[in-house]
Amino acid sequence: MPKPEPSMDEWLKEAKASENADKCGMFLVHNGIVRSTAKAQVRKGEEKPPVEQVEFSYDAEGVEKAIAEALTWDGVYYVKVWLNEGALNVGESIMYVMIGADIRPRCIDALQNLVGKIKNDLVIEREIYA
Repeated sequence: MPKPEPSMDEWLKEAKASENADKCGMFLVHNGIVRSTAKAQVRKGEEKPPVEQVEFSYDAEGVEKAIAEALTWDGVYYVKVWLNEGALNVGESIMYVMIGADIRPRCIDALQNLVGKIKNDLVIEREIYA
């Protein structure tokens, strides 16, 4: 069963009050959602029927390790991750990832790297077609 989604207003308030907030010049948020177009169609051009749901699960321990690792990257001072689970419908959120870093290039790179690590190594997604 999908989890209730977090409030980005609350996340940002928490981030700005965190221990290292004074070192952060930028916070970025990634919100991945279920889309109706199949991954293989978007990435490889394969014809697929529309996606109705995604069965989603993740390695919680691996995610915690990835967060800890991200906090060791140059200029990264804040990381927060929320992952949904279960049968998710089109338009529902799969994940939120927030990064706080000192400068824009490091923040963008950290967000890209952490989301990539999570998506490529720590989640299982199975598309269910119409």
